[in-house]
Amino acid sequence: MRAVDAVMECLKAEGVDVVFGLPGGANLPTYDAFYDAGIRHILVRHEAGGGHAAEGYAKATGKVGVSLGTSGPGATNLVTPIMDAMMDSVPVVFLTGQIRTELLGTDGFQEADTIGITMPAVKHSEMIVDPRDIPRAIHEAFHIARSGRPGPVVLDIPVDLSRADIAYQPVTAVNLPGYQPAVEGNAKQIRQAAKALAAAKRPVLYVGGGVVSGDAAEELRALALDGHFPVTATLMGLGAFPAPHEQWLGMLGMHGTRAANYAMDEADLICAIGARFDDRITGLLSEFAPSAKFIHIDVDPAEISKNVPAHIPIIGDAKRILPQLLEEYRELGAEKARLNEWWSRIDGWRAEHPLTYTDSTDSEIRPQFLLQSICRATGGDAIITSDVGQHQMWTAQYYDFPQPRRWINSGGLGTMGFGLPAAMGAKVGCPDQQVVCIAGDGSVQMNMQELATCAQEGIAIKVFIVNNGYLGMVRQWQELFWDGRYSQVDMGKFPDFVKLADAYGATGMRLTDKNTLEDDVRAALATDGPVLVDVRVTPEENVYPMIVPGEAARNMVG
Repeated sequence: MRAVDAVMECLKAEGVDVVFGLPGGANLPTYDAFYDAGIRHILVRHEAGGGHAAEGYAKATGKVGVSLGTSGPGATNLVTPIMDAMMDSVPVVFLTGQIRTELLGTDGFQEADTIGITMPAVKHSEMIVDPRDIPRAIHEAFHIARSGRPGPVVLDIPVDLSRADIAYQPVTAVNLPGYQPAVEGNAKQIRQAAKALAAAKRPVLYVGGGVVSGDAAEELRALALDGHFPVTATLMGLGAFPAPHEQWLGMLGMHGTRAANYAMDEADLICAIGARFDDRITGLLSEFAPSAKFIHIDVDPAEISKNVPAHIPIIGDAKRILPQLLEEYRELGAEKARLNEWWSRIDGWRAEHPLTYTDSTDSEIRPQFLLQSICRATGGDAIITSDVGQHQMWTAQYYDFPQPRRWINSGGLGTMGFGLPAAMGAKVGCPDQQVVCIAGDGSVQMNMQELATCAQEGIAIKVFIVNNGYLGMVRQWQELFWDGRYSQVDMGKFPDFVKLADAYGATGMRLTDKNTLEDDVRAALATDGPVLVDVRVTPEENVYPMIVPGEAARNMVG
């Protein structure tokens, strides 16, 4: 059969039910194969939108997302989603077209060194040089993308090779001797970790996105509840432990709660699970958790002691390690009463420094109030995506996530324009779930063209624009750290989002009154089809509390 028909057979064997992409000259044979393949293809309006949609699909479902682009600009438009997937450990296979092999290196039309360009941003990449290798390469791509620490894989397929006839034989097993991720964890180190937890007087479980991507939330809850340990999570780890809960400290880090950051600062033992101690968490690294010993559980050995030295490193899959850790901990018979003084200290912080804001005395909508209203209107039972900026932080602070895979955002790369296409992908993957995108008036315009995709495909996402008329997070930093010199952050009065929604085939709404807001939000959620809601909020509201860059967590402001 044609190599491209073999591609379709491989995708079906991997359980692929939908792909996101855009055709061009160098991947036309692949698109011809889609004509009869029986795989749903969603035609996006920009390759970046397709890449982020594949990420949203993967994050919501736990399956591997698939995104396609042609050669040259088609492939380079995928660079941001590829890097985003790498930073946030998202399993996505990117299939790119490439010019004919005899033209490689001649600066042929729409030629780009896709492998060279993306190499620093992938878990694995390969350019096909023999069409007979295509089935093997595709199955290896899926295996690598989903196993160990998940991540993006790029396969670059020259157009002449994709049209070649091959003797297709189904691939029944993938054997990569040089790629054997550790998953079990070392029994001795797990035992040491259990002893450390049993002896700790001020422990904290610090949870990252690895618990979500590793489907280990249930195992985490069992450990936390049995040991009555305080739990905090990174931006990417929200939902791994249910919120609200008496043991939940809230998110930690730059815009986390004081209780979470103060607990980390005074802890004597921090058990990090699927987290990487990035700068948004630690603040000034030399001042981070000065009294703590560290247990670090991670499937990626490169993360162990990268930023913070681990006293007890455990390399492996959290879903397998946490039950062993809990069993070892139970056998030690540790008394929960040893934590009473620690919990009293934490409860004091929570009482003295609750997550709060000053509400308006008139009808003006505070952004925090909007997020609380959306949380109430959805019952906390929606998949929430976001763009990047103030609205992302307000969502993380004021929307309570009861379970994993309900919070989809760009964490490591901080990609504006992520939220809307990610919502599109999440809704395609979970059609029976309410999917809501929280966007900024700046970031939403970076991939707004995918509203047309949603309208054409009947993808009923609900987009709420937290419209303050600024590039809000940049404005906040200019106010706080640049003497209020607002340079190029005023977004002006355009576009008219309601009219634009109508032009794209969606329903547009504008909300300006706090007194009717929750009912208005419910009405938007109940409206059929894609909906774009322009919510006018306080223009110069800031996100607090905040760890000032270069400062210790104990010196939070706001």
